[in-house]
Amino acid sequence: MQPPPAVDESSLKVCVGHASSAGRRDGNEDFFGVATPEMAELAAKGVLAVVADGVSGASGGREAAEYSVRSLLGDYYATPDTWEVPLALDRVLSAVNRWLLAQGAANSELAGMASTLSALVLRGKRFYLAHVGDTRIYRINADECVQLTQDHVWDRPDMQHVLKRAVGLDRHLVIDYADGELRAGDVFLICSDGVWEPLGHAHLVKLLQLYRDPRLAAEALVDAALRAGGQDNATAVVLRVDEIAEHSWRDMLGVGLQLPVPPRFKPGGEVDEFEVLELIHESRATLLYKVRSRRTGQVFALKTLQPVLAEDKASCEGLLAEEWLAKRLVSAHFPQVVPLSSASRHWLYYVMSYHAGATLQGQLDRGGHFSITEVVRIGTQLAKGIGALQRLSIVHRDIKPANLLPDANGGLRILDMGVALAAGVPYPELQGNPGTPSFMAPELFAGEPATVQSDLYAAGATLYHLLTRSYPYGEIEPFQTPHFTDPIPPSRYRPGIPSWLENLLLRAVARERNQRFETAEEMLLALERGDRHPVSAPQRIPLLERNRLMRWQAACMALAVTNLLLLYLLFLR
Repeated sequence: MQPPPAVDESSLKVCVGHASSAGRRDGNEDFFGVATPEMAELAAKGVLAVVADGVSGASGGREAAEYSVRSLLGDYYATPDTWEVPLALDRVLSAVNRWLLAQGAANSELAGMASTLSALVLRGKRFYLAHVGDTRIYRINADECVQLTQDHVWDRPDMQHVLKRAVGLDRHLVIDYADGELRAGDVFLICSDGVWEPLGHAHLVKLLQLYRDPRLAAEALVDAALRAGGQDNATAVVLRVDEIAEHSWRDMLGVGLQLPVPPRFKPGGEVDEFEVLELIHESRATLLYKVRSRRTGQVFALKTLQPVLAEDKASCEGLLAEEWLAKRLVSAHFPQVVPLSSASRHWLYYVMSYHAGATLQGQLDRGGHFSITEVVRIGTQLAKGIGALQRLSIVHRDIKPANLLPDANGGLRILDMGVALAAGVPYPELQGNPGTPSFMAPELFAGEPATVQSDLYAAGATLYHLLTRSYPYGEIEPFQTPHFTDPIPPSRYRPGIPSWLENLLLRAVARERNQRFETAEEMLLALERGDRHPVSAPQRIPLLERNRLMRWQAACMALAVTNLLLLYLLFLR
């Protein structure tokens, strides 16, 4: 079988031009930069262009502008692919803001160092921008020119050059974010106030329409701004979109959609470079095999779909999304995906590291018993794994004993990313709330989206189940609509549980999300501290609030008593 044709991941074509001049000033406090990656990085992160203007009148303006641009260009591409563009930009710029403030506090000569900043990301079929200050971003298409940013200056005639917002100006950095659909032929201009102010809107548009070449356009804008009497530094970056990506994120990952779902394999069979050793696990949708590389002799796990789903596009997309997500989880708490070239793979599957042993559910099914010490150790490892997910903005959505695999060294691996979600996962139809009902948080039954708190709930329910073989709110069957009141204290099933651990579990599985642990690190700290710094259990729900019928009965009884009293008083008259 021939390998599928490769998808051109670099089909976004952008032409860039730039120019900058100190003008009539002694130094240039503007700074700009453009990053144009290729192939996979272009698909994942896009083209990034940034212009910054150091705040005049303050020491370190140029340094602030340069540091802001260089940091954003470097660190943005180091953020996880699972982060959406605005989140990645915000995390980097927040760190830059803290650094500038720290430099100003440590060195009196740099006190007040700050900079405006306007950043533009072109990725796939969309553009994204981040903006603070009075640098500007314009979009020109055909005869239309739209200013995409708003100047953050004081709305007074005598203070129009005084910034309300800038990087390094305040501890709480507020950045404007926006995005839109990208079109072939779009021209974007990012410029400092030394360009847009002396030129005015009409002259600026005229020059952009006159010069199709971005380099000539940028040079003409800067030159015209200075000839028009501009007294400030002048910087312009022009980007012309020649071709948008023909393929969306879905399509780029969808190279695998051209691969057929394989037939069911038998031990001793072959799939590409792998020999099938045995079937490890089978679910309604997937098959998991133990395989060995005929090239290296290493043993791996191979995951694919049931043959009956060969024509089910949603299931095929789901497996590809799972592989994409799992590749980004470089952690000892998860199986690691083995990179395979498209030329070496002729079937729809992916391969990951193989780890022997039984899951926690498998141990329970065989009559296994977990001591309190073992459960605390498992909880510590589980919290670390969920913490790794949280840092990547990933929600697992199916934490349970059947998806947790311990090893002989005390470690724990979280399995099955099949229903996991992250902001960067390109399959929105995988939304919804799948999972195992008895381990699902109450808000999920109401249709609310899964969060890290719902994963932490599942972690708490898992530890509860390992200790008691029961569930905090009783066993919940599929398609059942449960009624949540107060969780049953685990000591009712296992009296020897220490109070600190019981409080921790009750907090983890609290009905209200805001009563649970906020982060995995918070839960980890509580587990590690144990009885030295015990956490308190959430407040119990009052009896009347737990039983709505009782509440209405009490109200009716009170009303009846009142009526009887009124009748009695009436007869006394």
